[in-house]
Amino acid sequence: MELLKLISLLSAALTLVYGLLVLTFIKGWRNLKQINFSQNAPVTKVSVIVAARDEELNIRRTIDDLVNQDYPKHLTEIIFIDDHSTDRTAEIVASYADSGVKLIKLNEDRALNSYKKKAIQTAIGSCSGDLIVTTDADCKMGVKWLSSVVSFYQEKGYKMISSPVAYFEEKSLFERLQSLEFLYLIGLGASTIGNKQPSTCNGANLAYEKNTFYLVGGFQGIDDLASGDDELLLHKIAAKYPGKIGFLKNRDAIVYTHAKENLRSFIQQRKRWASKSTRYKNKAIIVLGVFVWIFNLSIIANFVTGLFIPGFLSVTFYQLLVKMILETLFLWDVTGFAQRRRLLVLIPALNVLHILYIVYIGIAGNSGKYNWKGRMVR
Repeated sequence: MELLKLISLLSAALTLVYGLLVLTFIKGWRNLKQINFSQNAPVTKVSVIVAARDEELNIRRTIDDLVNQDYPKHLTEIIFIDDHSTDRTAEIVASYADSGVKLIKLNEDRALNSYKKKAIQTAIGSCSGDLIVTTDADCKMGVKWLSSVVSFYQEKGYKMISSPVAYFEEKSLFERLQSLEFLYLIGLGASTIGNKQPSTCNGANLAYEKNTFYLVGGFQGIDDLASGDDELLLHKIAAKYPGKIGFLKNRDAIVYTHAKENLRSFIQQRKRWASKSTRYKNKAIIVLGVFVWIFNLSIIANFVTGLFIPGFLSVTFYQLLVKMILETLFLWDVTGFAQRRRLLVLIPALNVLHILYIVYIGIAGNSGKYNWKGRMVR
């Protein structure tokens, strides 16, 4: 009984702290105001940069969306960097030359661990825009996407702008579960910016000043890691320019992409994302991640112990209940913004699966290599 009481107290403390943490996420999200743009004339020269590898099935739709943006053509530069594709990716991009789309072929004869950073850096080195906007070669966006990002930049003068990304066109329950979980991640990143403590963003919808990129040393110091062209750069800019990171809370700014079709590709993606965590300069973010991992581990430990000592099942139930209620409150706001509140019916299933996923990825993402675009990297 003494052991049960001690573990119950410890679990209660972990749950309380986690609950307070989620409340700060809710506060951070609500600190971000829906942006209504002024009618200021566009004056910023923009370079949209897309690194692409083996995307022949998706890339036409992305190029079409970029070409059809309502931002002035004379202020827009679109650059695709072909990262050693083995399919018709480069050929398809080249066919849009008459529409002003530029193609750069990455020719690296030595092995790199971060081809994507090399591709983006190469494009920045030859681009003419003052504002760099990155997205991915399998994304879709509305015609006002670029103009909304640039309007926000011209109004606020941020050094970096993170904008929303969401999954769409789901074909299975597994993909819908990913959509809800991904909205949680996007909302989490936005909320940390709303709380003036930026921690995460997504390179599928990211903008930053070219001059700022060079002033923080670009990808120097983080170029040995395959991932991190978004978050690790965010941390460099946030460290040098506190308060100069913004999140664009506007539906016109949403970029849409697809969830992973199977568990294997999902795990590889999340291992890649988790691999960045040990390189965060802000140690508070690492401590936060470790705490979340320990909290989720405690739920699993209490459940397993409860199979033998029934009292622990009650502890597990209350931990799950608090977690589910608070995360639902947070996701109510985020899914409302994305107009995907129907996904909330999946919260009970996602809550349980997410615990297992967090504990596994916390270990797997920081040990060994993973597959990305047909390459084994770390």
